[in-house]
Amino acid sequence: MADKNTIARPYAEAIFDLAKAAGKLAAWSASLDVAGQLLADQQLVEYLGRPKLGSKKRHDFLTGLFAKAGAKTLDGSDKQGSNFLKLLLENKRIAVLPEIAGHFAVLKAKAENTVDATVTSAAPMSQAETDKIAGALKKRLGREVKVTTRVDANLIGGAVIRAGDVVIDGSLRARLEGLATALIK
Repeated sequence: MADKNTIARPYAEAIFDLAKAAGKLAAWSASLDVAGQLLADQQLVEYLGRPKLGSKKRHDFLTGLFAKAGAKTLDGSDKQGSNFLKLLLENKRIAVLPEIAGHFAVLKAKAENTVDATVTSAAPMSQAETDKIAGALKKRLGREVKVTTRVDANLIGGAVIRAGDVVIDGSLRARLEGLATALIK
């Protein structure tokens, strides 16, 4: 069987093209994020895979679930969203919705020339520090940067920055590991 990312990519590209043409990138992005989070639950995927559950029941169940969760383009009120769900269900691809959401987010970020960055530090960062890192990343990557911060006391000190496929590890833990490796050689 093909990798989930390989299966998800064409679906994400197709729905991205439709959303962009309709001027609904933000709505689709929000809906796919919600749907992807819901379908990351393996119990839900197993429930939807039950043979006794018909296609109509699966579709109705999902549209109801997405409506309650706020996934507006996938709640049954949007014809393209409803058809997209039907297509995924008919092709037994509903389990790859989290990966579709991920690919869609990458395509959206590329189209908007933005990148999401996560800064993991040993201690909470001030807004000034976060803004300084965002400015430096914007200059380095040539894109708008949306920074999210996290705290991980295991880093001891410093920070790890992940922005797209760029990783900058300035943590004290990484430096100590490097020193230990150098001493062993």
